[in-house]
Amino acid sequence: MGKKRVIQKTEKELIEETDKVEKKLGKDLNVASTRTSFRKGRIYISSTYNNTIVSLADEKGNVLFWRSAGNVGFKGTKKGTSFAASKVAQAVALACEQFKIKEVAVFVKGVGGGRDSALKTIAAQGLEIESIRDVTPIPHNGCRPRKPRRV
Repeated sequence: MGKKRVIQKTEKELIEETDKVEKKLGKDLNVASTRTSFRKGRIYISSTYNNTIVSLADEKGNVLFWRSAGNVGFKGTKKGTSFAASKVAQAVALACEQFKIKEVAVFVKGVGGGRDSALKTIAAQGLEIESIRDVTPIPHNGCRPRKPRRV
């Protein structure tokens, strides 16, 4: 099979990459409709193995702001990491600050690695968490399986 060659990045490349993510976080927070302020909101965390998407909605469920790991500046397999999810949650928490949202209800969906870290980051940003619900779709003996293959 042979040896696999692992390409390691230098320290300078890693610093440049984190600077790019930080710059993208600061730049994208110009919320268009900040003229309306809300007291309560909803945060939806959708976490898959490949990406984490965090949405901010009002009490009725209308989406006000959203971010994903790819949108923040991560590429490839790094989008599915817990660090990327925490950066996405941090961006949404800053948007909550601009909308003057103090209380949030959090809805978590999916099985990815970023679901816990995004939740911890939201709690650490000073938002008052009203409730946390897991809305991951679970089949209750759903579709009939395929017939067994005969060889």
